[in-house]
Parts: sequence; structure tokens; C-alpha cells
Amino acid sequence: MTKETQHPSLSIVMAIHDQAQALEENLPTFLTLPYEGNFEVIVVDDMSIDDTPDVLKRMKAQYPNLYTTFLPKSVIINPSRLRLALSVGVKAAHYNYVVLANINLPPINTEWLEGLADGEASLVYSNRKGDGVSHVIATQLEDLMPTVRKAERRSSRGHRGKWFKQRRGLYDALCVRRERMYDAINLFDLTIRGSKLLRLRLRVWLGM
Repeated sequence: MTKETQHPSLSIVMAIHDQAQALEENLPTFLTLPYEGNFEVIVVDDMSIDDTPDVLKRMKAQYPNLYTTFLPKSVIINPSRLRLALSVGVKAAHYNYVVLANINLPPINTEWLEGLADGEASLVYSNRKGDGVSHVIATQLEDLMPTVRKAERRSSRGHRGKWFKQRRGLYDALCVRRERMYDAINLFDLTIRGSKLLRLRLRVWLGM
């Protein structure tokens, strides 16, 4: 079994807006994860007006696996700025597995990356009151869609305002094969109404 088979290469993508402090505190944790395969971290800056650009510039000089890009000002309303920023990050990714991560939910131990690429799609959960990490592995993205949709609907829409919440429910990160990643991003900030919402809630309640 080759190294690539055992430890697939991963691209970790996150969208940022005015989060210089969170970058200072948490980005090095992502960048220095012990992992036997190759991995990169791609940060998409969505027009930050704080010290975010300076922090990223300094860290790029220190960490060779950090790549940065930005989302320019745009009049595009749909998809949302978050979805558009993540799409820009995925386009910049070099590897076949892409992890959508949250700068406010850094890895809590060395097992955070392990197992994320064992299926077509997977979620990582961390017990932040302890040190446990678990992964939910799926053979296809559709198996995780009810969970992702539910979590997305419970997060703040967009990512402006005081808290800039891009938090996606209770899970830390979503990993999907690159060819399905745009399908996953389309689940973010969806407006779901009527019978579709009722069916979605039923599937979640039944654990489907």
C-alpha cells in the first residue's frame, strides 16, 4: 500500500473575514498538524479590513504549506459570499480531497486529519471538553446531506456582522472528494421551504 493510499493528500480550505486574532491563535495549529501525507491550508480572505492581510502575509513567509487568496468586492447576491469564497478556495486546491474547515474550530489532537479521506465524504467531530475525535465516513455525499443541511440552516446566514459566524453546526469540518465539493458547497445557506423542509426535518429526526 503506497503512502498516498494510506494518507491521501488533503487541501484544507477556510473563508475568513476580519478574524486576525483567530488566525493568530489557531492557524498555526492547522499548519503544523502531524500527518504523514501531504496537506495544504488555503485561506480565502473576504475583504477583511482588520489586520488579517498582514497576519496572512507574515504566516505565509513562515509556513510553506499556507496559500492565500481573496474574494474581491462583488455585486453577486447568489451564491452567498460564504459559498463564493469557499468555491474560490476549492478552485485553488491542489489535491483530490478538500476539507472545509472553520478557523474557530482548530484541531484538538493529531487524529483530526486521520481518516477524513476514507470515503467520498466525511465529517470530523471533536469533544472540546476532552480530547476525543471521531469521524463519520460516507460512501457518497448524499448520505451526509441531511446532517450538513440541518447544520447549515442553524448557522448564521452569510458572514457579515459582529461575530462573522461561518460555523456549520456541531461538526468541525467536512471532507469531500474534489469533484463533489461544489455539490457540498451548494448546501450552504440554502433557503428551504414548505414540503422540502418538512421532509428534511423528518429524515434528520429519523437519523436517515
